[in-house]
Amino acid sequence: MARCDMCGKGVLTGNKISIARSHVSRRAKRTWKPNLRTVRIKVNGENKKMHVCAKCLRSSKLENA
Repeated sequence: MARCDMCGKGVLTGNKISIARSHVSRRAKRTWKPNLRTVRIKVNGENKKMHVCAKCLRSSKLENA
């Protein structure tokens, strides 16, 4: 599914707890998706389209095409 091509960050799953928090047993499944962007990157001298998370874009690990 959604996965960063640089760092491998993917979808996380867990429990959504109700706002009232009056009953501990009120939980529902939810997912946290990574903030992916499609960018053109130079890889081994070739331009490629890759899905990269916002953290990898900010950290300047990439060489833009």
